[in-house]
Amino acid sequence: MKRIVIFASGSGSNAENLISYFKDSQIATVIQVLTNNPHAKVLDRAKKLEVSALSFNRIAFSKSNDVLHILKASNPDLIVLAGFLWKFPDFILNEFPNKVINIHPALLPKYGGKGMYGQFVHEAIVANKEVETGITIHSVNEHYDEGAIIFQATCEVLPTDSVEDVASKIHELEMKHFPEVVEGLLNSKN
Repeated sequence: MKRIVIFASGSGSNAENLISYFKDSQIATVIQVLTNNPHAKVLDRAKKLEVSALSFNRIAFSKSNDVLHILKASNPDLIVLAGFLWKFPDFILNEFPNKVINIHPALLPKYGGKGMYGQFVHEAIVANKEVETGITIHSVNEHYDEGAIIFQATCEVLPTDSVEDVASKIHELEMKHFPEVVEGLLNSKN
């Protein structure tokens, strides 16, 4: 059975979707949720779904080996960033080569980089009158949103779409594709 650890910073809808998707799977299971936000709703979602969840601070994450030790003890086959807002430290990435992925609410390389997440991305899409947007699932490297692209899915942006309309379309794409892509990655890692 493959082991998934999820990092999230906010509400955790993608984390909940992944946990539910793999709940009765013969392939993988979500063994832990980690968050940098002690008030994140993802903690409540994980508790409700009976998955271990911990919060940590910046020192534990990037200035000490605390989070690294937790990850080593968990021995994940895949680390999934699902709305996690901090840049992953090199020393953790080096311990888990090709095992850390992220989902981004735009078609990278457009609308990526530091500060480009969630509502900020959707606002930029609408402000720039884009006709198309989507999601990108990519490997994580030492730069924000610059790892190799694994998967993209697109949706149309209508001239009448509000920021909320775009957010809703992106959410639908995430819910549909993210678990399937994670499952495919785990199936390819023998």
